Parts: sequence; C-alpha cells; structure tokens
Amino acid sequence: FGALPPAAAAGRVIFGKNSDRPADEVQEVVYFPAAAYPPGAALECTYITIEQVEQTHAVVLSRPSWLWGAEMGANEHGVCIGNEAVWGREEICEDEALLGMDLVRLGLERADTAEKALAVIVDLLEKYGQGGNCMESHMAFTYYNSFLIADRKEAWVLETSGKYWAAEKVEGGVRNISNQLSITTKIDKGHPELKEYAKSKGWWDGEKEFDFAATYSYVNTARMTTSRGRYCEGYKLLNKHKGSITCETMMEILRDKESGINMEGGFMTTGSMVSILPQQPNMPCVHFFTGTPDPARSVFKPFIFVPSITQLLKTSSPTFGHDDPVKKQPRFQNKPDRRHELYKKHESAAVVMETVQDQGKKLLKDIQELEKQKISEMESILQNGCLDTNQVVNLFPQCVEEELKIY
Repeated sequence: FGALPPAAAAGRVIFGKNSDRPADEVQEVVYFPAAAYPPGAALECTYITIEQVEQTHAVVLSRPSWLWGAEMGANEHGVCIGNEAVWGREEICEDEALLGMDLVRLGLERADTAEKALAVIVDLLEKYGQGGNCMESHMAFTYYNSFLIADRKEAWVLETSGKYWAAEKVEGGVRNISNQLSITTKIDKGHPELKEYAKSKGWWDGEKEFDFAATYSYVNTARMTTSRGRYCEGYKLLNKHKGSITCETMMEILRDKESGINMEGGFMTTGSMVSILPQQPNMPCVHFFTGTPDPARSVFKPFIFVPSITQLLKTSSPTFGHDDPVKKQPRFQNKPDRRHELYKKHESAAVVMETVQDQGKKLLKDIQELEKQKISEMESILQNGCLDTNQVVNLFPQCVEEELKIY
C-alpha cells in the first residue's frame, strides 16, 4: 500500500505491506550496513551468483529467514520496496534465477531513489531472469512478481510477466497491489517489446487500446475495483481514509481480517511493515516492523537509520552456513528450526491470547500500549525535527526488549 499527499496526512508518504507466506515460515528483521566491494566481486543470492556492485546502501529487511532476499524493506535513503506474487498468461519457468525477493533487496541495496530502484530491478530481470522455488519445501511454488517502490517524493508500481514488464508512476493519492496484475492503460515505462510480444502471442490485436493487466493476465480490468478480492478491498480501505492517512491508519488496514488483508490459514501474514517518509529531506524516515505473525497481535516497532547500528540480534534467525538444506543439492531435504528469540516468545504469547481469556486480553492491551507509546515518541521526533542519534541507535532492539518483557 502506498499513500501520497494529498491522500496522506501531514505531507508525508506512507508505505505499508503485509507479507503473506506459508503459516509455519519464520520472518526475521535484519539490518545490513552500507559496504564497499572490490571490482569484479561476486554476490551469492538465494539460488544464483551475480556480479556485486562497488557500493551498497544500508538496508533494513523483513525476510523469510531461509533466503537471501526480502519480502519488504527500506534503505538509508528512504526507499521502500515490497513485492507480491502474480500469475498471468506467460508460463512460469521453474529454472533457478533471481527470486522476486532477491530483486527487492537488490533494488534497496543499489538505488537511492524509487525510480533508480525500478531501473536496477528491470536491468537485473533482463540479465538474469526471475525464477526458482519461492517456498522452503521440495514442492515447487513459483510465481512472477509485482513491486511497489516508494520514496519521499513518489511511488512506482512495477509488474512483471517473465522478462516483460510495465511500470506506472504514482505522484499523489493512493495505490495498492495484491496478487494480480493491476497496471491497465497508464504505462509510464515498459519493456521495449511489451506490445510486440503480446501481439506475437495473439493476446492483443494491435488495434484496441493496450491494457497491460487485461492483455498479460485474465483480469477483467473494468471490474477490478468492484470485485470481492483483496486488491479491491485494499483499494476501498485506502479510499475510505483518503486525505487523512497516517501510519496508524496503515497499521489498521494491515490488521484488517475481514478483507483478507490480514491473512489466516495455511498462508498467513507472517510479517508486516509500515514506513513514514517525510518529504523534507532533513527529517528522518521511520520504518516500523513486527517481525512476528498476525499484525493484529503484534507490535509495530520503529527503526531509524543512523550511523553505528549493529545487527538486530533478537529478530535474527540462526544461520546454518553451508549445512543449510537450502544450500545443498537436492535442496530442502529437511527444515531446521529457524525461530528467532522474539518469534519464540511471541508464539507462546499468541497461545495465551487465544486460550486464556483474561490474561490474553491483558497481554494484548499491554502490547498495544507499547506500540502507542512508540508511535507518539516517533511523532514528537518528526514534529520537532531533532534527532539524537545516540538515543535512536538502539531504537528497534530496545522496543523488542520491552515487548519480550511483556511476554
């Protein structure tokens, strides 16, 4: 979800995303500092190795703990990216290439604006392609990807089908993506052969107006915002709050169960993120992450980029190096325990919230209070525009500690 002025309050850009993944998958919140690399260095992504760039930006990521990339995250320049699985007419190739989640991280590490991140992703798509199992399992689960990329000034929606892609620039108002192609006739950038390829496949006659979603998938784009899908429900929720969208509004949307946005069942919301991107470059961006499943009973914890941040230990999963079943061929022969400390404690607390009425209610109330307190602390930083870097260097880990104490 993206909300830009005038839809968002206080002249800010608000970004939000739920990561809906297999219910037993652990999502971690991790930080990687900016780094320099020698020319010609190699970079090992989830499945393939590509060329590293000479300089990467600092990033904070929410990611399934078995892979290299991320479902969503932000970098030190206020760029935020989230991806969604999409399917269409183009056959999905099961060959191992870059995952959509790898592309999220690569865009954040290599670009200091939303538009540059878009360029990074489409260049890598052209060079290496997208593909490979998106689930830690010997059962193949593959898809193409759509991305919402935002910075302090604008947002871009990028949607892909194999190596073909279309992008739409969002300069104001609201925009959301879900598990379907949603770019119709407003195509601000696209693959040079986007239309020719559709023509060669017999998907488009070259006569009527070119509609990307209608051509590359089976979506009836005329009914896209009125059907009962999550894309439509999300669109409605954003529009309902148009003009006054804050980070709390976005958190509320991500917690909405009735719409299916906060997903339950075999696939569920395993991690959530909301970011405040003020338009004034001297103001810090604030990124909130849960690091735990089901945002309705999780705490959105704030993170601000400042120098000297150290790794976020209590939301980092254990690592298994070359012994990791993801790295060994054949892959995924077994599944190690990837739960991090916060995940384990939250898991026990969730059982209490579900089964012990009074104690569960109190737990929920306490974590909601903690979140409220953090949001108002962040608001006063944004109002006063003064940032004590020593105070915020441990902002996220301190909030994790307070949450652990409640559990």
